[in-house]
Amino acid sequence: MRDVVEKGAPVGPLWEQMVALDWQALTVPADAGGLGLGYVELAVVLEELGRVVAPGPLSATVTQLVPAVREAGSAEQRRRFLGQVAEGRLTGTLALAEAGGRWTAGDVATVARPREGAWSLTGVKRWVVDGVTADEMVVAARLEGTSGEDGIGLFVVPGDAVRAQPVASLDASRQHATVRLEEAVVGADRVLGPPGSAAVGRALRRAVEEATAAVAIETLGTCQSIFDIALEYAKVRRQFGVPIGSFQALKHKFADMYVALERARSLCYFAALAIAEEDERRSLAVAMAKSAAGECQQLVAQDGVQALGGIGFTWEHDMHLYVKRAKAGDAVFGTAREHRARVAELVGLGPPGRRPA
Repeated sequence: MRDVVEKGAPVGPLWEQMVALDWQALTVPADAGGLGLGYVELAVVLEELGRVVAPGPLSATVTQLVPAVREAGSAEQRRRFLGQVAEGRLTGTLALAEAGGRWTAGDVATVARPREGAWSLTGVKRWVVDGVTADEMVVAARLEGTSGEDGIGLFVVPGDAVRAQPVASLDASRQHATVRLEEAVVGADRVLGPPGSAAVGRALRRAVEEATAAVAIETLGTCQSIFDIALEYAKVRRQFGVPIGSFQALKHKFADMYVALERARSLCYFAALAIAEEDERRSLAVAMAKSAAGECQQLVAQDGVQALGGIGFTWEHDMHLYVKRAKAGDAVFGTAREHRARVAELVGLGPPGRRPA
């Protein structure tokens, strides 16, 4: 991890190890060559990826590209694209957010125009995870003349058909990109479902829910590592002849962090179960999980660094790598604040607003 951040070390060897373990095939349907497992099994892997701040294309591929193609694509498209994912020969991502930084269909401004049996896409996508290195990306674009959450199409665009520029972000262990589509031509065989249909809109919402829950679960794993690092330090660092962990002020901080972690863990795995079981509460569960994970990182990142004292602020200590991943995770696919508003809307306590997912 540190070599990737400091020296730009390649992530290929790590990706190869993950492929050897078939992690990329976990939720790919069996008829497309995958293992056909559920979201709970994936959640276990995602939490561990967050614990070690793992770089590489696995997360975006399995939690963004795979659900988008699985939900919206035809059987032939699932075999074509997801079969390659299952074999470890294809990585991908989802290009949804734009200038406003919101991951909602209603904010999509990229335009899709019919063009001689194909489609032409023009627009700019922001904060695309692994957008520079992805082999394929599912791009959400709006049919010309439509507005709001209607009229959205999903298109599988080759990575070499766009201009992707790396973005310098807080979390250097995970690459983001600004992707420019300048009349990128997409063949009819790369269009997922009928553009502008209600089915495609529903598929996008479901894919975004899976991606959102994934970020929450990874953030949970990262926060757990922050807690573990700080707790171990509190056990061995001594002042006045005793471990600093014996001081009441620190005990209270660790108790609060533990409660925040367990709350976030319960809600994250509830969301994973809701997705796996097609529970009607899945939208609510995902919003609750992302909100809880965001609130958890706010507390754990702050108190975890403070527990380490001066060393927690140094580049040489790994703590900053975990804190940066947790902070960056809160901003992706909607912040804790946005998802609290979404929860209020879903339970009837607030007016419909600009939703994060």
